[in-house]
Amino acid sequence: MPGENLSRDEARERAALLSVDAYEVSLDLRSAVGDQSGDGPRTFRSVTTIRFRCNEPGASSFADLIAPSVTALSLNGRDLDPGAVFDGSRIALEDLAADNELVVDAQCAYSRTGEGMHRFVDPEDGEVYLYTQYEPADSRRVFANFEQPDLKAPFRFEVRAPEGWTVWSNGVGAESDGVWRFAETKPISTYITCVTAGPYHYVTDSYTRTHPDGTTSEIPLGALCRKGLAPYFDADDVFLVTKQGLDFFHEHFDYPYPFGKYDQAFVPEYNLGAMENPGLVTFREEFIFRGKVTQASYESRANVILHEMAHMWFGDLVTMVWWDDLWLKESFADFMGTFANVGATRFKDAWITFANRRKAWAYRADQLPSTHPITADIRDLQDAKLNFDGITYAKGASVLKQLVAYVGQDAFLEGARRYFKRNAYGNTRLGDLLSVLEETSGRDMGAWARSWLQTAGVNSLTPQVLLSAEGLVDELAVVQEAAESHPELRPHRVAVGLYRLEGTTLARYARAEVDVDGPRTVVGELSGAEAPALVLVNDDDLTYCKTRFDTASLETLKSGLGDIDDPLARALCWSALWNMTRDALLPARDFLDLVLRFAGRESDIGVLQMLHAWAGSSLVHYVPAAWRTEGGRLVAEGALRELRAAEPGGEHQLAWARFFASVASGADELALLKGLLEGTEKVDGLEVDQELRWAFLEPLAAHGVADEAALAAELARDDTASGKRHQVRCLAARPSAAVKAQGWAQVVESDALSNALAEATMAGWGRPSQRELLAPYTEKYFAAIERIWRERSIQIAMNVVSGLFPSLQDSPDTLDAADAWLAAHTDAAPALRRLVLEGRDDLARALRAQQAEAQGALANG
Repeated sequence: MPGENLSRDEARERAALLSVDAYEVSLDLRSAVGDQSGDGPRTFRSVTTIRFRCNEPGASSFADLIAPSVTALSLNGRDLDPGAVFDGSRIALEDLAADNELVVDAQCAYSRTGEGMHRFVDPEDGEVYLYTQYEPADSRRVFANFEQPDLKAPFRFEVRAPEGWTVWSNGVGAESDGVWRFAETKPISTYITCVTAGPYHYVTDSYTRTHPDGTTSEIPLGALCRKGLAPYFDADDVFLVTKQGLDFFHEHFDYPYPFGKYDQAFVPEYNLGAMENPGLVTFREEFIFRGKVTQASYESRANVILHEMAHMWFGDLVTMVWWDDLWLKESFADFMGTFANVGATRFKDAWITFANRRKAWAYRADQLPSTHPITADIRDLQDAKLNFDGITYAKGASVLKQLVAYVGQDAFLEGARRYFKRNAYGNTRLGDLLSVLEETSGRDMGAWARSWLQTAGVNSLTPQVLLSAEGLVDELAVVQEAAESHPELRPHRVAVGLYRLEGTTLARYARAEVDVDGPRTVVGELSGAEAPALVLVNDDDLTYCKTRFDTASLETLKSGLGDIDDPLARALCWSALWNMTRDALLPARDFLDLVLRFAGRESDIGVLQMLHAWAGSSLVHYVPAAWRTEGGRLVAEGALRELRAAEPGGEHQLAWARFFASVASGADELALLKGLLEGTEKVDGLEVDQELRWAFLEPLAAHGVADEAALAAELARDDTASGKRHQVRCLAARPSAAVKAQGWAQVVESDALSNALAEATMAGWGRPSQRELLAPYTEKYFAAIERIWRERSIQIAMNVVSGLFPSLQDSPDTLDAADAWLAAHTDAAPALRRLVLEGRDDLARALRAQQAEAQGALANG
């Protein structure tokens, strides 16, 4: 039989044949603690009973299970030989009846990769913590099932746990004689079932809603984390955002939250941001802040809380048939997270973050060779795993934002309400949503879907301004262009803003909305306006496009970007300039000059932190190699200048401190960091807490100032799980050939490290200042990746293939090596080839930018 990689065709055949009535899952997790017996993986007992129907009695099918062994199997009371029907990933089911009962008694393995039943031992106190993570197809690592989203069923979970533990699942649970039994769920997909178990710190609250008829209903709320994080856990703020979100979605969706309780678990070594398990949402524990962070971090956490909450309706209540329509949940949740953040919480500027940060993710993804339509062609589970990307999330959300402007917010929300009520606990495709939106808006959704959902690529919009002899706008047009690889020109609803200098600020004095359709569209409403200093196409961020500038506007930005008074307009200009830098239309040195001159005036902390990230990328990837040292010195000096000028104790000061540490390389800069750690130096108002200490230690380790003993001493000071991850990253950052060889062996030649420690090792290993030390690993990388893909779980393989791609070896030789591998491995897994193609494309883009800037410097010199 085929292996773990379930295909779409196989899923369709199985869904046409079977329907599932119920699951009963019994897990014995007592083996999670104590010494491990035997040499194999640590395992737990999993007993699953599946009741299902077959509409073709006598037919054959299969169930999914990835487990080291199966102890016993029975189908309709008939014992089956596990050795004959189980191949390690599938259970063959022959001669099915109309009504069937399958019982599987298996030994399943605990995970250290964040997939399936993850087991974590806290180094601080030795406590063991468990949680599950399944999407798209890892519940089969915990219990036997039919692992596809359209075979929904109710679930009953029963868990035997070590003494003193608490266990949570999707339904309400109660413990008796060491066994936790949970209420039956509504019909849900396998990938959103969940179990969390261990000595977690647990806080409770409740949400009460008064209905129009005067009655009330209550939803129990819970929040949990490791005991070691309890002193930092601001559960009150988590509950505040949760209640605000429940209010918002109840009011806008007109469909009660359907899954009873609402627990939120912050868990260790988590691969994702969060997961929308109904009744038990899981989050990465880094959302519990051990040190001071900026408001951007709290906004981000609120956005994720609301994103996952939106999934309770978009994804859990109504689920896509197959992963082709992943956007039906992820694009909507991404849009709704920001929509609710602005509408319900204190983060009223969240659309600025969306425009500046989320759309940057989308723009990058949409220009890769692996870009795809929002409604993608997902052939199998490996395709599905890689499509949790900037297209499915951020581009999809951007397109939905435009859809709301196109059909109107009331029609959009009414369409959502009908969609929920018609398809509750069922599965849908694209057409199901489009049909209700056509009903509520009266618009033809087919043409919109063909342009925006079923084609790939991003358009560029550039203003053309013709002035009259009197200095007024004679004609203003918007020119639309598309890449040769994706030539679709789309309809865009945009706002065009005209800006002029008023005193010391650049302020908007005219605005017109227009439907851009085709290669050139005249904005007649702006004819006769005063000549603008700046024309901003896509003002207010109504559409999804790359914004360009005419020559006069670009000169205005170079001299006065910081003078723009509107924070969203300013953020849109920064985003456009960054896209121009990546496209080799603006020299990276010019972008860095803009950051050094104007970032200190940026009021929005999220935008400022994004500028720091982009400046760092410019230094590492886009400036010519010959200018890197000088550029690094200028950026570090500028960062230190802004650090000292920032408000003492403020979040801008903190952001500049972290950025300064990330670019520090000179002796004086490193001495300052060392002095701040030792208390011999001071920046007024800057509190160097434990998290900031680690941020300062990494560059010190990378430049040979902090040695292994210093890092061990710091771990003794912060002997926690978080401290261990920081120490591992810093150890791997040290500038030594032996250190690089050790890090490579730990990640590539061994799978002993957990997912989090492997990630930390890779993060420290690939330091930009150590290109020569890393050069020998280009050949080793291409020799190892096919084996890595074959031997590791898909999540770990993805992390290694992406994380170790030799992007720092920015020369044509590296491109040639990537091309040679691709040419020699045409039969490699498509998902593996995709990751290599993406790494190659990022490198080629960097080389184009470097070459264009070098040629420009020669031409000007």
